[in-house]
Amino acid sequence: MLGNYSRAEVIVQQAVTIRTEILGQEHPDTLTSMANLASTYRKQGRWKEAEELQAKDLEICARVLGEEHPDTLTSMANLASTYRNQGRWKEAEELEVRVMETRKTVLGEDHPDTLTSMHNLAFTWKDLEQWEDAMQLLQDCVRRRENVLGVDHPETKSSASALSDWELDFGETSREVSYALRH
Repeated sequence: MLGNYSRAEVIVQQAVTIRTEILGQEHPDTLTSMANLASTYRKQGRWKEAEELQAKDLEICARVLGEEHPDTLTSMANLASTYRNQGRWKEAEELEVRVMETRKTVLGEDHPDTLTSMHNLAFTWKDLEQWEDAMQLLQDCVRRRENVLGVDHPETKSSASALSDWELDFGETSREVSYALRH
């Protein structure tokens, strides 16, 4: 079923329906199925449907599990990702900051989920052209991922590669601004 999102959608929709009927809408397994269906929508570029389902999932998770529960934070991060993929940077940023700060408090600054939040927020800040904040956060993320996951871990390599690219881009941007100011 790899890549067959239409088929996956049918199966996951059935899981949501069955779990809702048997377990109720607020059961963690039902919420997981809802999140999976929203993910299927996202992978198909169906942003409105994904967003609606993610917002519903987040509301239920926050009410049932609490604002600081890891599943609630994952739901919030997923909604932020949907915003980011639509170019809705400020909305994404608001949620990503909440997720990162809460994960730091609840899980710790070096927890892999916290590091993922740092990585995601850095990308949003880059898209908002907050270069210095983005660079500093991604540098911190890379350093922590190297210490926690190791230099050869795929997530470490992903962050380090992005940082390297950004350093080149930021360096060029800085030179262009400097040149423009001189002339």
